[in-house]
Amino acid sequence: MNADPNFINLPAYFERIGFRDAARPAPTLETLRALHLLHPQVIPFENLDVLMGRPVRIDLASVQRKLVHDRRGGYCYEHNLLFRSVLEALGFRVRSCAGRVLWGRDADADLPPRTHMCLVIEIDDTRYLADVGFGGMTLSAPIVLTPQLEQITPHGAFRLEAAGADTYVLQTMIESHWASIYRFDLDPQFPADYVMSNHYVSTFPQSVFVNNLLAARLAPGRRYGLFNRTLSIHDEREGTRKHELESIEELRHALTHEIGIQLPDDTSTLDAALRLIGTHQA
Repeated sequence: MNADPNFINLPAYFERIGFRDAARPAPTLETLRALHLLHPQVIPFENLDVLMGRPVRIDLASVQRKLVHDRRGGYCYEHNLLFRSVLEALGFRVRSCAGRVLWGRDADADLPPRTHMCLVIEIDDTRYLADVGFGGMTLSAPIVLTPQLEQITPHGAFRLEAAGADTYVLQTMIESHWASIYRFDLDPQFPADYVMSNHYVSTFPQSVFVNNLLAARLAPGRRYGLFNRTLSIHDEREGTRKHELESIEELRHALTHEIGIQLPDDTSTLDAALRLIGTHQA
């Protein structure tokens, strides 16, 4: 790999996600939409390194090696760092932001810390939220930063709810009601901010990433999600099906085929981590 720590290998990234534009694409909304759709359908969301006791490195060289060259996946910092670097190399104006995850939390619960990375892109004086790294509810298209506007993406309806000055809550339509995903504002975040939050989510004993297997990938008309031993397949026509995976072999098969991960070579450490799935107490 290139010795420059800020080097982004665009041809390798384009090959990884199946982007076939032969020329260097212009920084347009059409380009953003094309990349945003392809990325989460090819590069999965996963936290295997955390479960295996490996450090999650979020410098650009490490992220490219893992997500592009090793054909692995990662979580929000890895996905959105890679995506931001690609967009900036193409000439997009990108702001890195941080979100408080509300998904799966009671509405009256205290606000959690800022542990999610998302991006705001400005194109022709219009701002868009872009996010290729939120697991099973990852966006498959950028959405315009306009509150209370229902926006239809290739994988469902989303909207932004105003929550204060330059503060928004991303929501999605689930069974005829709006469910909150995360809250974010436009305060710019810097590399040191993500280093600190990445360390927290990958090492804090009560972190959801430390205590559970999480993996997900989008596909045309589908969302695949794996939480511990439960594989969920949401099909836009057939609804949601869930399967309980009983063995290490079934987990490996789901991670490889439905989720699309090229599994780590360290099979003994991986299998030991998979055996403990569902036994931790968060």
